[in-house]
Amino acid sequence: MRAGYPEFRLGSVLATSFTATLTERRGDAVERIPVPHRLVDWLAVSGLEVDSCTDAQLESAKELREAIHAAATAAAIGEPLPEAAVGIINDRSVEGRAAAVLTPDGERRWRLGPASALEDALGVIAADAVGILSGERDGRLALCASPTCQAAFFDTSRSRTRRWCDMGTCGNREKKARFTAGRRASAG
Repeated sequence: MRAGYPEFRLGSVLATSFTATLTERRGDAVERIPVPHRLVDWLAVSGLEVDSCTDAQLESAKELREAIHAAATAAAIGEPLPEAAVGIINDRSVEGRAAAVLTPDGERRWRLGPASALEDALGVIAADAVGILSGERDGRLALCASPTCQAAFFDTSRSRTRRWCDMGTCGNREKKARFTAGRRASAG
């Protein structure tokens, strides 16, 4: 991990973890992949190793990220998926040629082509988005209850009632704010 950049928020769902590379969308937005090498870093910690990324590829990745976020937000609130977002997700999905491979310890990994590794990685992310947006995967799309975040996340909890994109950040911040407000109210 490179110093001087905000930490990544990683979840168990690739597509929504990718949308979390831009956080606090309703507050002071935090861009977690501001430069190409940060996208390379994020892909590495997400199991999609690539050697390099150009500025144009970073912009393509951000376009995919925003398309996934727009489509996931629409799905979470029960609105039709935006056609432009669906088009971008589909385009990135078919551009990728990654292959799922099995490791000796039984884990699934992705083999990316040497000439098209970044496009392959974006294809894997787009295919994951297709899986959650189509209802193919077990879970539900929801929006973070934090008024400054409102990130789309994929809730795979047993009850499907999760309120926060990440309990370690948004959930704790909101619980602390409620606790502080309660103490002020009882003291006043």
